[in-house]
Amino acid sequence: MRIRATVAAVSGALALTALAVPAAQAATDSGAPYTLNASFSNVSIAKAIKVGTTNEVTVPYSYTLTHGADVNIAASDFYTDAFLYHGTYSDTEPELFGDNPATCTATSSTTATCKGSINIYPAHSSSDGGLLNAWAGGWSVAAEAIAFNGQNQQSPDMSKVGYKDQSGLGATLVQRNSTLTTTVSSTSVYTGKTFTVSGKLSRANWEDHQYHGFTGVPVQLQFRKAGTSTYTTVKTVTTDSYGNLKTTATANYSGYWRYSFAGYSTTPAVSATGVYVGVK
Repeated sequence: MRIRATVAAVSGALALTALAVPAAQAATDSGAPYTLNASFSNVSIAKAIKVGTTNEVTVPYSYTLTHGADVNIAASDFYTDAFLYHGTYSDTEPELFGDNPATCTATSSTTATCKGSINIYPAHSSSDGGLLNAWAGGWSVAAEAIAFNGQNQQSPDMSKVGYKDQSGLGATLVQRNSTLTTTVSSTSVYTGKTFTVSGKLSRANWEDHQYHGFTGVPVQLQFRKAGTSTYTTVKTVTTDSYGNLKTTATANYSGYWRYSFAGYSTTPAVSATGVYVGVK
């Protein structure tokens, strides 16, 4: 559901174009939309969104819609939703929307709680719900509402259509999903002897839809003694030009070894499954 496709200057006046609605694609006819008496607050959305290479990611959200008594949010031609935008809030920056409008439940005559979801399709093109690698990191939340007020959505008199959008309502991270592995040269080692711990850190490439090694990244080698529940960092290892990890460790106690990546704003933290090494 993309309500706001473009709010741009047209011949010196604001015009709302390419409105996406369930019934049909609306087209401007005359005039410009008036500012709808509505505002948005209390936005709730995940702090971070992990996106891989192929699977759709659905991100739920909720917000409070406050509106004038003259705004009928129960009307069949009233629509509202929240969406994400990257960079500054403008028509040229990337935006991520949901497939459907939010569903609103009135909590008073002038307020409602609205819930919906944003749908991200990493396997699609960047113009159709997909992503570019450069967009990983911080995104902001905006919300919008439109009331057609009984206008023909095929050719409305835009001066009778109300529209309101509001940016800067929240923030989240849209991250290139990461994977991490750990392997050992031997699962049974004499006390005090060394063994090799290998692994690989990879992250999603949204443009070729594959995972590639994450190069030049510090990763912690950690150990958990058998019978305990806490991992302790032994040393820091940096991935090579292919994302590979390799170092030696000394076997003093039986327990579990793993690599752990602390994460960046663009790439989520991830820890490999621990591998058991017994001491003889």
